[in-house]
Amino acid sequence: MNTELVSLQGRARIHAALGDPARLAIVDTLTLGDASPGEIAHDLQMPTNLVAHHVKVLTDAGLVVRGRSEGDRRRTYLRLRPEALTALTPPPLARVGRVVFVCTHNSARSQLAAALWSERTHTGAASAGTHPADRVHPRAVAVAHRHGLALDPSATSHVADVVRDDDLVIAVCDNAHEELTAPVRPRLHWSVPDPVRLDTDDAFEAAFADLAARVARVAPVITPAMSSGDRHD
Repeated sequence: MNTELVSLQGRARIHAALGDPARLAIVDTLTLGDASPGEIAHDLQMPTNLVAHHVKVLTDAGLVVRGRSEGDRRRTYLRLRPEALTALTPPPLARVGRVVFVCTHNSARSQLAAALWSERTHTGAASAGTHPADRVHPRAVAVAHRHGLALDPSATSHVADVVRDDDLVIAVCDNAHEELTAPVRPRLHWSVPDPVRLDTDDAFEAAFADLAARVARVAPVITPAMSSGDRHD
């Protein structure tokens, strides 16, 4: 059995163990500190035999370990394994060079995503379009400015002039994701609605918030092997 499958099975066991409200309450309690089964039963007002059952499920899933008290050796304390919760996150993406964000016109979403990625990771990012516009949309420049980011209004680029073989290409619009095929094929797809269609400040703010949340979620599992000077906004 390959390593990836074993990892998926392990994560599935953890998710299953956390899928019961009582077990989730026990994990919440152990997040704050260690406790004996009796203390958990008292604090959660749960029968001791039920606590024993739930603790066994959590232990089998690798979430909880038991240890003897250094005082009263008859007493057992339960301790949470935080690294098991960390294992719930997807495995890191491998073989990543730069991160390149692509949309149709390279005038809004891809520009904002690249700026957010650079700000969040302190590394360079690139952006491009399948049919680049002549300039970055003024509302994209404005929303970036409101959030402390800078966009060059004249810096739009075509995918063919930007993307390299080892880049991680992220399509931030449906059209680019569906249009691009080999040799440039997005590895990830973020279906972010086009703010230009509504052309309001609220639409651009919504797109910015959507992209910011996605960058925050994905950035921790990617370590691009690139220099900070590789950005093409």
